[in-house]
Amino acid sequence: MKLLNSCIALAAFALTSASSDAALIPYNINLSGPNESPVNSSPGFGSGTVTFDDVLHTMAIVMSFTGLTGTTTAAHIHAATATAGIGTSGVATTTPSFTGFPLGVTFGSFNNTFDLTLASSYSAAYVTANGGTNASAEAALLAAAAAGKAYFNIHTSTFGGGEIRGFLTPVPEPTTVSLLAISAGLGLVRRRRAHRI
Repeated sequence: MKLLNSCIALAAFALTSASSDAALIPYNINLSGPNESPVNSSPGFGSGTVTFDDVLHTMAIVMSFTGLTGTTTAAHIHAATATAGIGTSGVATTTPSFTGFPLGVTFGSFNNTFDLTLASSYSAAYVTANGGTNASAEAALLAAAAAGKAYFNIHTSTFGGGEIRGFLTPVPEPTTVSLLAISAGLGLVRRRRAHRI
């Protein structure tokens, strides 16, 4: 019984902590040619994170890429595809490329934070298609990312439509991992009780 009470208390603490830390929303990105639509055989790849802050209204991108067959011509986030994890969609963020993204190279890294309250963080077409304001564009971009319908795309001189891309994938919160461990612990407690009876 003590173990069960401890697990319940820990779960309550984890849930309370989760609600107070809701400002940062991190996503992993893993870019490759096979993730493109249509698929290509580029040996290039990249990885990084996109982190939204829904209190400060920012989007921080940290990533690196290498092995491209052509030189970079543009990089941005597209949203929203009709189905999670597949398909294509229009450009949501700055066009033709993120400010500061290395262009004319086959490998590189990128680290920048964008103010999502500014029109310069979006393509004009995306703002128009999603309510006409920067706030509505931000809401649409966060919703697309949460639904698995937003992807980071790097375009090159070899693949004008995109050489490598990757969908934004949620990073599991430590709280989620803790709750899974607590759930497993509760399952063990139940099994032990069942064997005692």
